[in-house]
Amino acid sequence: MSLILSLGGIYFFILLGYGAKKFFQEKMDEKTLVLFSIYFLQPILVFWGLTTKDIDSTVLTAPLIFMLVMVCALVISFIFSHILFKEQKDRSIATVASIVGNTGNLGIPLGIALFGTESIIYTSIINLVNVFLVYIVGVYFYGRGSYSVIESLKNIFKLPVIWFAFLAITFNYAGFKVPDEILLPMEMGAYATMVIQLAIFGMYLYGVVYKEIDWKLFNFVAVIKFLLIPLISILILGLFELDDLVYNVILLELLVPLAVMNVNLASLYDCKPTQVAFLIFATSVIFLFYLFGVVGFLFR
Repeated sequence: MSLILSLGGIYFFILLGYGAKKFFQEKMDEKTLVLFSIYFLQPILVFWGLTTKDIDSTVLTAPLIFMLVMVCALVISFIFSHILFKEQKDRSIATVASIVGNTGNLGIPLGIALFGTESIIYTSIINLVNVFLVYIVGVYFYGRGSYSVIESLKNIFKLPVIWFAFLAITFNYAGFKVPDEILLPMEMGAYATMVIQLAIFGMYLYGVVYKEIDWKLFNFVAVIKFLLIPLISILILGLFELDDLVYNVILLELLVPLAVMNVNLASLYDCKPTQVAFLIFATSVIFLFYLFGVVGFLFR
């Protein structure tokens, strides 16, 4: 029941965004919200996440394994996307969409629902690694849909979230603590970011036209997300001696559906955002049923 309630609460904000766009139409400008989220709220979320907990070397195994699986999946999806797709934007979406998972908005609350509060330290640190993945790999590939290689690389460093992340890590390792008076508004901004991102997803979902859905692209992303990544995950996780909690948390974070940030970046760089919104929605719906199947089959 806790799992159903956790998922329902998260998906509720997606419905809010969808309903707002349907009711207000052009008055609701999703691109404005994307810019506000990426350039103002995302830096707050990242800085808050990187400074509220000490980064202990004992918990670094989880994000390292997570990154290893993602790199393997990225290489494979990159190779096959260039074989199967001709248009650069399709190649970009096929390469990176399934790699950028919803480890924050969905992964953290699901970890609590399934494994208790002991999972928070691991889901949080994995989410931080995923943030770097989003803003480096994601920005590069989505930017490649409309920009050259050099311009795509420059786009990475134009986003303030990268610089705030480096600042937060330096702040953390220097032993500084955020004053409680500042921590509360930072936390408000962080949670506001999650809500707005889910609403943005719902707004773009309203613009999806069924007849224009690229089913070839959907099939590719679904195979990578729900077949290839789980297979790579099981193989790599089997190489390490991990306790059940760490094993299960890493696996969960690797299986979560596509992140809403895919829509933000696709919109920012004009890389078929409505197609990306459908991919996120479709994988999120599949995940509702997929999760109940793998909980007893793959998790320890």
